[in-house]
Amino acid sequence: MDKLKKYSEIKLAVVIPCFNTAKHIKKVIETISDKAKHIIVIDDKCPQMSGKIAEDLNNNRVIVIYHKKNRGVGGAVISGYKKAMELNCDIIVKMDGDGQMDPEYLEKLIKPIIEKKADYAKGNRFYDFKALQAMPKIRLIGNGILSFFTKAASGYWNVTDVVNGYTAISGNALKNINLSKLNEGYFFEINMLIQIGIAGYVAHDIPIPAVYRDETSNMRIMQILAAFPFLLFIGLCKRIFYRYFIYDFNMASIYILLGLPMTVWGVAFGLYRWSVGIATGVPNNAGTIFLAVLPLILGVQFLLQAINIDIANIPFRDRKNQ
Repeated sequence: MDKLKKYSEIKLAVVIPCFNTAKHIKKVIETISDKAKHIIVIDDKCPQMSGKIAEDLNNNRVIVIYHKKNRGVGGAVISGYKKAMELNCDIIVKMDGDGQMDPEYLEKLIKPIIEKKADYAKGNRFYDFKALQAMPKIRLIGNGILSFFTKAASGYWNVTDVVNGYTAISGNALKNINLSKLNEGYFFEINMLIQIGIAGYVAHDIPIPAVYRDETSNMRIMQILAAFPFLLFIGLCKRIFYRYFIYDFNMASIYILLGLPMTVWGVAFGLYRWSVGIATGVPNNAGTIFLAVLPLILGVQFLLQAINIDIANIPFRDRKNQ
């Protein structure tokens, strides 16, 4: 990381949301690189008083924010982001307080932002096969499925491990994100990807293994399964609307305008005529079937073309105005 020494004047902040992290928060803070000018700890109404533990370290880099009520991981990070913007920080890193995110990788995480290759960087545990073997299997499978749907919702078809909370964002990009619109729960990381995808910022995956020890997860799987599909669908609709009908209008926009209604018509009309045929015992003639099948085939083809264009339009630095 010698190359980073010339960036010593960059104002770096590390935001750490805390809830039930008393066993790990002290070590996490003590191992954060000296390059971080500020360490912003958010005690999210932690029953273990993690904020007090951070305060007692008497580290002049540490700033502790206390929430009067628990707002969730997203709400805690938003408070930290707001504080970092008040301090005019150039790069803001989000790191959990449970010890799963190795501070030794902090400089690797911020490197593409410092070198102007990205506006947002996030850890990716999937690059390390040994780390994958240590990851709980239910997390591994769920993360893989979730990553696919998040690719579609965010437009970042090149990223995986979408719930990885070890992230870094440039101060300039953060200023253009409406923090009040971000989800305050566990959907926060995915919501951030969707928001920066709408804005067209460049995102990079950085290979960083996770550390699994005796930390306690506060995540509720059933709540996630119930809420995430709807939130992903809303995020997808919002991104498509802004990226292809507000900020730009191209062939993907035309394919969507043609393909979506044709596909819906083909499915709806086909199901209707099928149910009528079952109820009456009279088979549908070739013309009726043709009215359902042809729009469906064409509609699906148009949507596939739109997806191809969307994949080709993943934000890259050379596509952005500097």
